[in-house]
Amino acid sequence: MAIFRYDVLIIGSGAAGLTVALRLPGDTRAALLSKGELTHASTYYAQGGVAAVLDGADSLESHVQDTHVAGGGLCHDDAVRFTVENGPAAIRWLIDQGVDFTRLDGVEDSPLPYHLTREGGHSHRRIIHAADATGVAISSTLIERVKERDNVARFEHRVAVDLITQQHDGPNGKERRCCGAYVHNIKTGETDVFLARSVVLATGGASKVYLYTSNPDVATGDGIAMAWRAGCRVGNMEFMQFHPTCLYHPKAKSFLVTEAIRGEGGRLLLPNGERFMQRFDERGELAPRDVVARAIDHEMKRLGADCLYLDISHKPADFIIEHFPTVYAKCLQLGLDITRDPMPVVPAAHYTCGGVVINSNGETDVPGLYALGETSFTGLHGANRMASNSLLECFAYGRAVADHIGAHLAGMPEPRDASEWDDSQVTDSDEDVVISHNWDELRRFMWDYVGIVRTVKRLERALHRVDLLKREIGEYYSNYHISNDLLELRNLVVIADLIIRSALQRRESRGLHFMREFPGVLPEALDTILVPPTPLSESVASIAPGATG
Repeated sequence: MAIFRYDVLIIGSGAAGLTVALRLPGDTRAALLSKGELTHASTYYAQGGVAAVLDGADSLESHVQDTHVAGGGLCHDDAVRFTVENGPAAIRWLIDQGVDFTRLDGVEDSPLPYHLTREGGHSHRRIIHAADATGVAISSTLIERVKERDNVARFEHRVAVDLITQQHDGPNGKERRCCGAYVHNIKTGETDVFLARSVVLATGGASKVYLYTSNPDVATGDGIAMAWRAGCRVGNMEFMQFHPTCLYHPKAKSFLVTEAIRGEGGRLLLPNGERFMQRFDERGELAPRDVVARAIDHEMKRLGADCLYLDISHKPADFIIEHFPTVYAKCLQLGLDITRDPMPVVPAAHYTCGGVVINSNGETDVPGLYALGETSFTGLHGANRMASNSLLECFAYGRAVADHIGAHLAGMPEPRDASEWDDSQVTDSDEDVVISHNWDELRRFMWDYVGIVRTVKRLERALHRVDLLKREIGEYYSNYHISNDLLELRNLVVIADLIIRSALQRRESRGLHFMREFPGVLPEALDTILVPPTPLSESVASIAPGATG
């Protein structure tokens, strides 16, 4: 076991965490934690691109309005405008870092010689991208820049267990501050203490709570669960976005078929080859994701079909291969030639629209603790995230968080020593089947009962089951040595509980949340804010293994 001290602890190595690390002042000592390799974040798997107003025919106001429409009337205008207005500068910063976006041929003299595509919900072409592997380009480039920074220490294969809080003097007297985290070394099995004057949660979303998801295995809601246990409010957790088009193939696992294919003319088809989206929305295939996902789900259930189809084979083969090389290559590996064949697709859990409540500086309810990206609730996404706004949010709020920490770090107290992680009262488990069984059970009932279409009865059944699992997992956590699988399961059951309770509170259908009993929209759009029980006043914000109370 080791004790580390830094100025800033950044938990998560996706676009949000990397942006904070690069935007902090050069003399700030920062630690950057990743659950796997640095690339093992959702950013790396993003295909589409970044939404920003970069074309003279477009406007900031148009981007703002498109976001509000997609968000079902629930977006916070201040968050939308802050994000959209910071879009062009964020893209320039990425280009300056070396991100190689797809260029237009023959327009080198243009002030912005890059190809812009269009995605669902957008009224203009405003998605800058690197073919269909934008996440790889952004992630790889920013990681290279981070490795060049002497002030950023990198720790891979580390999973945060819980946040450390301490009482310190604040502007209004004593306050409970976040001063670090207990961090589990996945390779050695040891749990270390990381102390810092400020902590940044950039751990991504929680889509692994569902059976089918487009997200990598690390998307287990760790930051949201830790913040909740530490005493932070969460907002709008009922709005879980299901991407309409994940590849349906036994060997594809969770391969996402980018929305840009529909933006470039891709057609959604029934098994008999018939188009159907116009029956659900006048925008057809370019309708927002919630509309498209529900339409596909409806048609699959109506027909008893295992999947539907996405077809772009009517476009020239050269165009398809140039614009979608990743999708083309992946499908070809599986025996599908998308220049000739339609792709079998199904919806899958994709993006967490809610999260930890923060202000415009990324501050949470606990002093010293920041959150951003998919971990956070800014109000940008409302009831449905518009395509490619999420990466933009990471860059806009990443800069805001780094600027705020840089301006206030000198006044933040130095953490006191914290207790070492004590696992002397626990043993090695010979019942790991409990973890795998509970993991499968949780993800299955979340898919069946808390999915694209919900009912009160299904939600009540899910709540009953999650209560049983919480008790069982809590008992297991208290008696056995921790592991990455156990920690993720412990966090996922918290996430499931938050989603279910938030969904039960919303008595309407809005955006991504569709209730059979309440198909209409209430006259006033209100956020669902959950307030946690009062946390422990000192030290770790939860009971460590082996503790008795």
